[in-house]
Amino acid sequence: MTQPLIAVEHLNHAFVEAGSAKQVLTDINLAVHAGEIVILTGPSGSGKTTLLTMLGGLRAAQSGSLRILGQELLQAQRPTLTRLRRQAGFIFQAHNLLPYLDALANVRLGLEVHDDWLAQGRAAMDQRAAAVLAQVGLSDRASYYPDKLSGGQKQRVAIARALAASPKLLLADEPTAALDRESGRDAVDLFRRLADQERSAIVMVTHDNKVLDIADRIINLEGGRLVTAGG
Repeated sequence: MTQPLIAVEHLNHAFVEAGSAKQVLTDINLAVHAGEIVILTGPSGSGKTTLLTMLGGLRAAQSGSLRILGQELLQAQRPTLTRLRRQAGFIFQAHNLLPYLDALANVRLGLEVHDDWLAQGRAAMDQRAAAVLAQVGLSDRASYYPDKLSGGQKQRVAIARALAASPKLLLADEPTAALDRESGRDAVDLFRRLADQERSAIVMVTHDNKVLDIADRIINLEGGRLVTAGG
């Protein structure tokens, strides 16, 4: 079997609060291969979002091993983390759209961090951004600024931005929370296509029972520990 795109071994993480350490993740072991969708579930405060941010190099690993796309992140330097972030797509509960850019330009940002897309030029990037907006049903909102979009439309723009460059790693935190049933299903169908066609690894945190069937595996976190792994 090929090497996993995500390989986590004996990962531990703690936050320091009022001078004392609060353990958030304890002895996490997880492997996610190319083309696989893994859903993280568990109660609020169980460590799901913390783990997700660590997989994307947004939070430093403290102990254990965290190999993402072949790169060890434990004690990794800033350039290494920056390269990883540019190879990953992120979808957060807060859409994080730039208010002074229209929907098309917000999606284009997902391409402008890639040298190969920059080399193709603005017209090619705009064409790709428009195509991905069409995939999330927002062709008619390309020129709209975030303050003219509904919450669900903003989230769909954020999804389009994350998918635009066909990332090898997609990390999504409650990506369907602001979407109605049909839009949520359309979004996760795009994730499935990314995994199947581009052989991307996808890790998604969700409480949306309507999309659990998209997963190859469902992993439960409880009290910072991986308690079950299905599949």
